[in-house]
Amino acid sequence: MEHPVFSDRKRLIIWGLAWLLLTAGQLLLYYYAYGHYTNIFIADGIISMLIYSGLALSSWYPFRYFNTESSRLTAIIANLAAGGIFCIAIWILLTKLLIPLFLSKINDFTLYWNITFPYRIGTGIFIFLLIILTYYLFTNLYNLSEKNAKEAKLEALVKETELKMLRSQINPHFLFNSLNSISSLTITNPEKAREMVIKLSDFMRYSLSRKDEKPVTFRSELENLRLYLDIEQVRFGDRLTTEEHINGNCLEVNMPVMLLQPLYENAVKHGVYESVEKVKIITEAKIEDGFMSIAISNNYDDTPSSLKGTGTGLLNVTRRLELFYGSKGHIQTNKEDGIFTVRLFIPVTEESNEKGKNNNN
Repeated sequence: MEHPVFSDRKRLIIWGLAWLLLTAGQLLLYYYAYGHYTNIFIADGIISMLIYSGLALSSWYPFRYFNTESSRLTAIIANLAAGGIFCIAIWILLTKLLIPLFLSKINDFTLYWNITFPYRIGTGIFIFLLIILTYYLFTNLYNLSEKNAKEAKLEALVKETELKMLRSQINPHFLFNSLNSISSLTITNPEKAREMVIKLSDFMRYSLSRKDEKPVTFRSELENLRLYLDIEQVRFGDRLTTEEHINGNCLEVNMPVMLLQPLYENAVKHGVYESVEKVKIITEAKIEDGFMSIAISNNYDDTPSSLKGTGTGLLNVTRRLELFYGSKGHIQTNKEDGIFTVRLFIPVTEESNEKGKNNNN
């Protein structure tokens, strides 16, 4: 730990102002003790406080050396007492030697010194105690800061681990379904199976190439989601259609990677799988009130079905939104007239807004 006074400019300024106040207090005390004004006061106050300030700054290093977590309380008290006696003795000795050097003629210096000497000892002890309390305050603040930094680092690590775990729930599930589809297509339509394998490899390449949790643009996510829908369209043919209404200023907005894929997978699962009719998945995106609103809707068969969803996909997306954006990002679902809609609200940064405006221009 570096010296706490020199590590911060504000602390250094406050340190200097504190010594000015101590100097003023000492002058008033000596005036009271001596009984009348003498030209020694000013020189005494400036010289003695400069010396003590230097000693106080130097005291930080032995203070840190002797005050460790393994030090016993009795040892700490003994070291502080010895340090205080040494510091005060050096301060008084240097002050007595240096004052005559700065004043060409001093009247009654011996009398002045003898009268103020007891007050110097009291002042020295009081200031030393203030210094020790200040250094203990600095130490506690530093330890608290270190503790908060470690907790923040641990929290970030836990958050990143949970995000990776949530992402890991996506790929195996989708890959399992896709390989089953390819397996059936190799018998009924080998050409479509080949096409699906190519698209699946492109999709997985995008997913696996982003091992960290750095945000990506909505444009990248949209391109990858089109690959996913193309894969499903190979299997379902005309039963699955898609439609997009995307505002240009949304394309450069950053968002968590692979955030939307579970929602499209749900739309396919609960729309196409459970319905004999054609299903259309509509994607809409726009920016309003500082949020990018992404709506994914699909028609579905509202008759009772034997296929029940576990809700894993929605829970996954909801949790990832919470981890990335806290209370700012949120999700809404709505079922009405045979249409199921999921709407995400993602906070938009100024940087994303600027990129979006430039993209429109």
